[in-house]
Amino acid sequence: MILIRRSLVEPSLAALIALPFGPLVQAQQVSPPAAATEGTEQVVVTAQKRTAPLQDVPFSVAAPSEAQIRNAGADSIVDLARNVAGLTIADLGPGQSQLAIRGISSGQVIRDQPGVKEQVGVYLDESPISVALFTPDLVLYDLDRFEVLRGPQGTLFGAGSESGTLRYITKAPRLGVFESNVEVTGDVSTTGDPGGSVRGVVNVPLSSTVALRAVGYSDRTPGFIDAVQPGGGVNKNVNTSDRNGGRVALLWKPTDDLSVEPRLVVQSLGTGGFPREDVYNILGNPYTTTQPAVTLGDRQQFTQQPEGINDQFHLADLKIDYDLAGAALTSVTSYTWRKVTVRRDATQLTGSVTFDLSPGPRIISPGPPPVHATATPADVRLSSPLYDRTDLSVLSQELRLASTGRHAVDWLGGLFWQHVGRHYGQDLPTPGYDALSTFLGYPTSVQQAAPPDTPFFSDLHYSLRQYAAFGEGTWHITDQLGFTAGLRYYKYDESRTQSFGGLFGCCSTSYGPVNSHGVSPRGIVTYKLTNDVLLDAQVSRGFRLGGVNDPLNIPLCTATDIQVFGGHPTWQDEKAWNYELGAKTQFLDRKVTFNASAFWTEIYGLQATTTAGQCSSRIVFNVPTAHSTGLEAELFARPTANWDFGISASWVNAELTSTVTTKDPAGNTVIVGGLKEGNRLPTAPKFQAVGSIGYTRPLETGRDLFGVFTLQYVGSSFSQFENEAPNFGLICGGAGCPPGSARLIQFGGPYTVNQIAFNPQLPSYTLGNIRVGLRSDRWEVAGFINNIWDEKARLAIDYERGRSARVSYLTNVARLFGVTARYSF
Repeated sequence: MILIRRSLVEPSLAALIALPFGPLVQAQQVSPPAAATEGTEQVVVTAQKRTAPLQDVPFSVAAPSEAQIRNAGADSIVDLARNVAGLTIADLGPGQSQLAIRGISSGQVIRDQPGVKEQVGVYLDESPISVALFTPDLVLYDLDRFEVLRGPQGTLFGAGSESGTLRYITKAPRLGVFESNVEVTGDVSTTGDPGGSVRGVVNVPLSSTVALRAVGYSDRTPGFIDAVQPGGGVNKNVNTSDRNGGRVALLWKPTDDLSVEPRLVVQSLGTGGFPREDVYNILGNPYTTTQPAVTLGDRQQFTQQPEGINDQFHLADLKIDYDLAGAALTSVTSYTWRKVTVRRDATQLTGSVTFDLSPGPRIISPGPPPVHATATPADVRLSSPLYDRTDLSVLSQELRLASTGRHAVDWLGGLFWQHVGRHYGQDLPTPGYDALSTFLGYPTSVQQAAPPDTPFFSDLHYSLRQYAAFGEGTWHITDQLGFTAGLRYYKYDESRTQSFGGLFGCCSTSYGPVNSHGVSPRGIVTYKLTNDVLLDAQVSRGFRLGGVNDPLNIPLCTATDIQVFGGHPTWQDEKAWNYELGAKTQFLDRKVTFNASAFWTEIYGLQATTTAGQCSSRIVFNVPTAHSTGLEAELFARPTANWDFGISASWVNAELTSTVTTKDPAGNTVIVGGLKEGNRLPTAPKFQAVGSIGYTRPLETGRDLFGVFTLQYVGSSFSQFENEAPNFGLICGGAGCPPGSARLIQFGGPYTVNQIAFNPQLPSYTLGNIRVGLRSDRWEVAGFINNIWDEKARLAIDYERGRSARVSYLTNVARLFGVTARYSF
């Protein structure tokens, strides 16, 4: 059993260990061997859709095992990202994570952008699961390993793998073997909320040719955010989450040449809130003079409606392998169905618009002039939950043929087809809003193509079809020199019908198609200097499909918003050319592994998300050029059978190299949404590192005492491009407010201040985890502390109505104490 896992390390330690190699660059993870041996164990991966030792794969790959991830205190994909340098996540809460690799990121994508595509492909074995943009938050159990493929993987993995690919590799059914294990965990947050999990797996041989493997789990993650209510009450630990599910896989191998493996995966995720800490809310802040003043503390938010997410994920796939004597035929058919309902408290958003319904300078202007003076404070506080509903179905088919054995030329070719159907909608049921609209002289919801008492309503249907043909071959010119060439041709088309209604969005009905085709090539030269030193050079291209923008919510927009953000019905493909040099080395009898790579990626047509001012809309622009350059490395050492040391780190400089401008109503040139040359790509820290140290001491009883300490460092970043614009961190009211600041809505005023400032940059943070336990060949008991010093990291900024209604930070899990017991039968 593996006791250490490559994690993060502090920047100073990273620099010290890897000083001879210059700035650290990240490479692949290497699994340590059993405690009784020395040196590093060979890890086998399928990063090129064929089995190969990790050290022979000619590009940067991380492959941490399940045990390594567990020992470093990771239990979600967000935790995983902190333990693989170069992999980052924009985190909006469980089930709503967006991945980035090597700093190639368009920024945090908000829930109401269903047409945006992913930049990192995510697969469960060979089935794509990231097609809904938000990556499913699967339980990390009964996995063989993770494979993090860095750099464009468009040739073999296609659209969405522009900057890399993440693969969950599960343990397959085993013929002729009965095995099972169960794991029970109990934990408690420093806030006092308890949690835990029960997980189990069983592998049953049903005959000499058939085996079944089944996994089941039930998890509860403790909450750590308190929601302050109107009147001063507090709902404690509202963001508790539950995950329940499992998978069943069947292996039928009637002959040595044929194997058939059907599988079903089911998971249900539910949360009672979001890991959001408010720093400003118009309905609850300390600056009011005519409404109750509210001061929020650490890990607190202000709500008056329950929030949460319900995410139902189902995957059925079928893999067939047939050996044709010299070639292997593989068919992978997968069907994904995902239904997600997100409920968030939009009372502050709706209330900010209601406040603007009064006579005088107004944001909303449809219908006749108001007939009454103003909305009352009670009208502004009408409870208003916003529902985002997604119903997604994806059918994909891949058929490929690959050479087997070792030849002068190894080759692989295949065909891919995918159809995605997605129904997405938002509605904002606000009881009493029609009466308020009539009172103020505006049309009712029904008169504006929405259900009763619903000031905003949208209904969108997407249909995407994608086709591809791909191939890759490796010519082994000599025993030392090799050349790999690959090419993928793709074609896709997407259509969308949409309708918007209600006072805030009425009225828009449209049909928007977009389509494209192209090629994605890759070329790699490798040279094996010795059996333990592999050098490689690579040129590759990845791509990300375009899409259709939502219309602006015109009734909420200012004239400037309409001028700047209007007239962009679609956005085009994003493409990235990657140039890379790498080295994979082992020395000192393979007790030390050091892998490194340097890369330069040019990005064309970067799909940048912008917030359309006061419109409460988001528009995607193509930025002509951007680039990401960097270094990544990993050093792992096992000097004795007792000690393990690991460090991996990455340094990335990712920035725009062009500017997007337009004209405002006065004819002035303005920069759109922070899309300015020199601005950093969001969600991408310049430096990220993970380090670990592990110790195992065999006891006379035949058991092992072990301990693992992991240190993770993530540098500063921004959530979105617009966060880098001048005065973005300022909410200002009255005369003399600088350009770029948000409008201070004086509900409950006059306020005691006329400026509120916050930091739009997400600061760096360092987390520490420790795990200590005792194990035998059949059982393990371990205690752990995650986030030892209770660091409160700021992971993303979340705001409503251009910051005027609410500004919040998404934050990480509080300190967690726990005990895990695991038994194998």
